[in-house]
Amino acid sequence: MKIGVIAPQGWQGEYDGRDPVDAWRRTSDVTRQAERLGFESVWLFDHFHTIPRPTDEITFESFTSLSAMAAITSRVRLGHIVICTAFRNPALTAKMISTMDSISGGRMELGIGAGWKEDEWRAYGYGFPETAERLAMLGDHLEVITRMLAGDRHEHATFEGKHATVRNAINVPKPVQDHLPIMVGGNGPNVTWRLAARHADELNVDGMLPDEVAAAQPVIRQRCEEIGRDPGTLALSVHVWGGHLKVTGQPRVDRLAAYRELGVDRLMTFVRDAATTDEALESFADDCRAAGASLA
Repeated sequence: MKIGVIAPQGWQGEYDGRDPVDAWRRTSDVTRQAERLGFESVWLFDHFHTIPRPTDEITFESFTSLSAMAAITSRVRLGHIVICTAFRNPALTAKMISTMDSISGGRMELGIGAGWKEDEWRAYGYGFPETAERLAMLGDHLEVITRMLAGDRHEHATFEGKHATVRNAINVPKPVQDHLPIMVGGNGPNVTWRLAARHADELNVDGMLPDEVAAAQPVIRQRCEEIGRDPGTLALSVHVWGGHLKVTGQPRVDRLAAYRELGVDRLMTFVRDAATTDEALESFADDCRAAGASLA
C-alpha cells in the first residue's frame, strides 16, 4: 500500500493568523520533507473557503500551488484530492494538468469529483445545482478531459454534451506520461463509482473506515463488471480523515495495517501538526513502515 501526504494549505484552519508568505514557506518545507521521508505522493485539496465555516483566513489555490510544488520536488507524484470539476472549464483543466505534467517531468495525477461545499459555489458565482446535475456535469467533464489527454499531438478533441462541449480542441503539449492517471473521488455507488469504472484509473473513497471499505469492495467490483472491465484494473485508494489517524503509535499502526490487509492500493491523509512541526511527518512515516506500507 502506497502512502500519500496532503500538504497544509490552510483549508482546515492550520494557517489561521499566519502570514501568507510564511505559510507558503511551510507548505514548501512539508512538501520537501514528504519527498525526503519516502512518501509516494503529495496532494492538495481543491477549496476556496475554510472549514467548518468560511473564515477570512488562508486557503491556497490548488493548481497554482501544485505547479510550485512540482518545481521544488523531483520524485513524488502530485495531485488533487480532488478538484471540484465545475470550478473550471474541463478543457482548461486538461490543458492545465498537461502543462503541469511537463513542469513536473511526468508526475501529475488528476483527482476529480463533483464538488459539495455550497458556500464556495455560491460565493464564487457558480450557483449550486442539485446533486444529480453536479454528477451529470462530472460525467460530461470526464468525457472532455479524457479526449483532451488522449492520443498524440495531432489528435484533437471533440465531444458534444449537455454540460460541456469541445470541437477540434488542440491540447499541446500532451502529458509527458504515456497515460496521465485519472482518479475519481466520491462515495456514491450508483453514479460516482460507475463513472470511475468507465473513465478512471483509480477510485478514491472519502473518510471510509476499514469495515466500510470492506463492504464497498464488492459493489466497486460489480460496477466494473457491469461494463466488462476487469475490476483489478481499477485501483482503490482511501482519503483517511486526519482525526481517524490522530492517535500515534500502535493504534495508528493497526488502523493503517487494516487498510493494507484489505488490499487498498493507496492511502492519503492530512497530518495537521505537520503545519507546525517536522516531527509530525517523521512519526507518521515510522508508523506507516511499521504497518507494512510502502515508502521509498
